[in-house]
Amino acid sequence: MGCRTVILISGSGSNLQAFIDTLHPEQADIVAVISNRADAYGLERAARAGIPHAVLSHRDYPDRASYDQALAALIDSYQPELVILAGFMRILTPGFVSHYLGRLLNIHPSLLPKYTGLHTHQRALEAGDSEHGATVHFVTEELDGGPAIMQSHVPVLPDDTADSLAERVRNTEHRLYPLAASLYIEGRLRLENGRALLDGSPLPASGLRLDQFEMDMRGNRND
Repeated sequence: MGCRTVILISGSGSNLQAFIDTLHPEQADIVAVISNRADAYGLERAARAGIPHAVLSHRDYPDRASYDQALAALIDSYQPELVILAGFMRILTPGFVSHYLGRLLNIHPSLLPKYTGLHTHQRALEAGDSEHGATVHFVTEELDGGPAIMQSHVPVLPDDTADSLAERVRNTEHRLYPLAASLYIEGRLRLENGRALLDGSPLPASGLRLDQFEMDMRGNRND
């Protein structure tokens, strides 16, 4: 089977579904889906796909550190090679991040380093940005600050609302995240000395552009 992968969710699991639909088990063997919320719809997606799934509620622990210790123990019971944050709405402790450093990926709905944290779509509109998007990055102790791997870009339209812009970004995420993760799964991507390296060479600070990467892939297939 493929790269043993654990995916963490808190909500609908649309990016989880993108992994299920896009990556063959010989690429990514999703060995578990874990949620901190029992009502997360992503758990139903996992069940339908026959993927083991579990709930570990943060409400059952007195503080963030004790929850993260229990979460790490649960994750490690599946012996993952890669851990994917797919809408996991928790700020992680330094100890947790350090434990998985270099094999922990996240997707954030902005063109990092712009708009770390919440309400990214509204903030992009209020700033008058002409484009917006999403970033897949390695997770480090700095919130939404780890080295970028790949970004998707969408135009900001004159009549956009935060909801319409969010929907356009989300549609690109479902191509972006599995593709970026596949670079790690194929052994081409790694984190070294605080930098993201692809095929041994440092990536740009903003990572690869999804549209350019897809164009290059099509060109390679046609050669």
